[in-house]
Amino acid sequence: MDEQLNKLINKYPELSVCASDIERAFDILAASYRQGGQLLLCGNGGSAADCEHIVGELMKGFTLKRPVDEVFKQKLIDTDPSDGAYMAQHLQQALPAISLVSHSALMTAFVNDVAADMVFAQQVYGYGKEGDVLIGLSTSGNSDNVLKALKVAKAKGMQTIGFTGRTGGKMKAACDTVICVPWDETLDIQERHLPIYHTLCMMLEREFFLS
Repeated sequence: MDEQLNKLINKYPELSVCASDIERAFDILAASYRQGGQLLLCGNGGSAADCEHIVGELMKGFTLKRPVDEVFKQKLIDTDPSDGAYMAQHLQQALPAISLVSHSALMTAFVNDVAADMVFAQQVYGYGKEGDVLIGLSTSGNSDNVLKALKVAKAKGMQTIGFTGRTGGKMKAACDTVICVPWDETLDIQERHLPIYHTLCMMLEREFFLS
């Protein structure tokens, strides 16, 4: 078992039932990133906040330093000799991730003009490409706008990962892998989602940036 995953299980023993699904989620994400893919994320309410949180851990250094490579550093210096070294020093390598809950003008226009239940699906259709990954977070597993986004992702040849509660809801049949934490109340489920996605982010960071 991965060191970070082992730490998670030691800290939260009840999450041992999720270990194989977490490993599968890591494999899906790592394979996509190796091939130049990106991660899209969607969810509602607290799960929307989790989408933003995950993006924050992937798009910059989380627990490791992620300096830009020397080739790109030199390109920056060549572009601007006076400022290039500073920019290189203050950039960090990223694992591309987009939170679909962030685009307020697009979302409100689409909700008002087209269909509220398709607001995430539209963004998956616009951003997603074959080989990318969509993470959908829904404590019930039945959020309709998340489920529609997952279906569009599958039609585009993307891999799909679900974060949900004990039963999995409809999400269980809609995703390539589903992490079902063994709790039923929304707040209890969300409290367990956070350490799981922190662990996934640490696993990915070590996979791509640990020298």
